[in-house]
Amino acid sequence: MGTAKDPAAARDQGFRDFYLARGTRLRATAYLLCGDWHLAEDLVQAAFTKLYLAWPRIYRYEHLDQYAHRTLLNTFFSERRRAWRREDPVRELPATPTTATGGDTEDRLVLLGALAGLPDRQRATLVLRFFEDMSVEQTADLLGISPGAVKTHTSRALAALRTRLGSLALVPTEESR
Repeated sequence: MGTAKDPAAARDQGFRDFYLARGTRLRATAYLLCGDWHLAEDLVQAAFTKLYLAWPRIYRYEHLDQYAHRTLLNTFFSERRRAWRREDPVRELPATPTTATGGDTEDRLVLLGALAGLPDRQRATLVLRFFEDMSVEQTADLLGISPGAVKTHTSRALAALRTRLGSLALVPTEESR
């Protein structure tokens, strides 16, 4: 019954197109937020379910990408507040020996482990600022905090990463930003 003139079919097609265009990027963002591909898939699925339910109201929204990111972030924060998620049986990651042969893959795993040890808001701030390449103002708007709070979260998160990573040159410095 979905003809080209059917507005509901056109909206559904618009949602499918949006999912195909943005799903992979949001999944990567979700992975950086939670550090687990399975949980990232669940977060993206929950976020797109919420987007689909709101689609008749939002599909013409000018800043749909920003809305999708906010939905993903809210889903992530909501998931982290659930009681069953509060248990964290392994607080510290075991010491991982680094070798000269691993290169980028090992560095990435070490960085992801250190990123996973940050508080949720700090981790979200770094993911939005450096992975999504958003400005301080865009990040503040998405997280619903002030630009000053974004700067504070960024500064504290980078300091914590530098402490955790020691001499590894994976964390941006003030000069490199």
